[in-house]
Amino acid sequence: MASSSATPALAGSSPQPDNKGVQPRTVAIIGGGIAGLVCALRLAEAGRQVTLIEATDQLGGLGGTSDHDGRTFEKFYHCMLPTDGPLLDLLSDLGLRDEVYWKPTTFGYASGATIFPLNKALDLLKFAPLGFADRIRVGLTGLQGRRISSEGLDDITAVEWLTKLSGRKAFEVFWKPMLQAKFGDRYEAVPALWFWSRFNREKGDKKGEVKGYIRGGYRRIAEIIGNRITSLGGSVRLRERMVMLDLDRAGRPLVVTSRGEASYDQVVITTPWQGIDRTLGANLRRALPPLDMNIDYQGVTNCLLFLRRPLSPHYWVATPESTYPFDGVIETSNLTEETDRGARHVVYLTKYMHRDDPRFREDEDLLSIEWWVALKKLFPDLRDQDLERRQVFRAPFVEPLYTTGYNGRRPPEELVAGRVFLSNTAQVYPTVTSWNGSVTQAIKTLEHVLVNC
Repeated sequence: MASSSATPALAGSSPQPDNKGVQPRTVAIIGGGIAGLVCALRLAEAGRQVTLIEATDQLGGLGGTSDHDGRTFEKFYHCMLPTDGPLLDLLSDLGLRDEVYWKPTTFGYASGATIFPLNKALDLLKFAPLGFADRIRVGLTGLQGRRISSEGLDDITAVEWLTKLSGRKAFEVFWKPMLQAKFGDRYEAVPALWFWSRFNREKGDKKGEVKGYIRGGYRRIAEIIGNRITSLGGSVRLRERMVMLDLDRAGRPLVVTSRGEASYDQVVITTPWQGIDRTLGANLRRALPPLDMNIDYQGVTNCLLFLRRPLSPHYWVATPESTYPFDGVIETSNLTEETDRGARHVVYLTKYMHRDDPRFREDEDLLSIEWWVALKKLFPDLRDQDLERRQVFRAPFVEPLYTTGYNGRRPPEELVAGRVFLSNTAQVYPTVTSWNGSVTQAIKTLEHVLVNC
């Protein structure tokens, strides 16, 4: 049994090994994203014999990278916020906290041919797409959203809540496009609690919004954790596809992969349930309690641009109008330092869409051309010679499609008593889906794993 001090240690310092002359328990971690990395690291530090299994050739999940001009860049944009306590605590434990740098960032909203800054009260008062009274109500909504209790917000939709606070016109013009940008045609079911969490994660201080990035990029975090796992005697196995997850005759998790099979004392699943569900064997299916695992996900398509010139001073420009095939222009070079990106400007054009959407399967070359043409309409002085390179990346399982009452359907951390555990993005609700959210969930799951020693 783990000592009573092990659980608090998870958030910051490492759990203390509890090997007392006995053979360490074997644990398989399915998935090498940040949740899998944290679970594997903490369990290895606690004396478990850990095997981390990842289907791709990289650790980090959505923090995966692509190479360009001798540097690595995230396929999907990432940043940190000062409120990301669990992630920042992890970086402190890895000796990386001082490698995070912070910069003020701004937000813009594209309407017609104009990009309106929306960062201060005065900016909102000048926001022409809304009438003056509606601008006031939107501003008050932001203040109320940060101050009111979250009680009852899981049971009403964000549409209802925001409409009540801001009014129908302000909702249609301002809030609805942002919900649609994230959830597409599923936006009407999203609970108000999800939006409330965003208000409270992204709140800035009196000086405005500040975001952070780590020197060397997110790949550095994943590599350091991976190296620490192996230094503690763990095994990190890449390019290994899951074939079946079951229970053997002794009730121990049986993991069958493209390289063979083995039984473990415990297994922690960190991948989306859709991917693991098709691999479940009959014994494990019978052992699972009644679960609502029919949680769908929104996917994302990103077009990564390397430019020879900047576009705007904003980190993020929302593009909610149907004129644009993407929903946001994220200029990460307004956050990152030149030592991390070189003498270029890095822009992500992003569109959240379901994996069944025909646009999710659109030819990458055609998509990148279409999106480039649309970007030049937003920035008319942009020229083809300003483009250094463009790449398209897709991920099918990014944001769970939440519905009201989700707290009652949230998957548990322990699926089979003492044997099979879960730590994935379907559980982070109402915390915003992010690396910080995944670290937070990993800590919760580990409390269940470590008590079953």
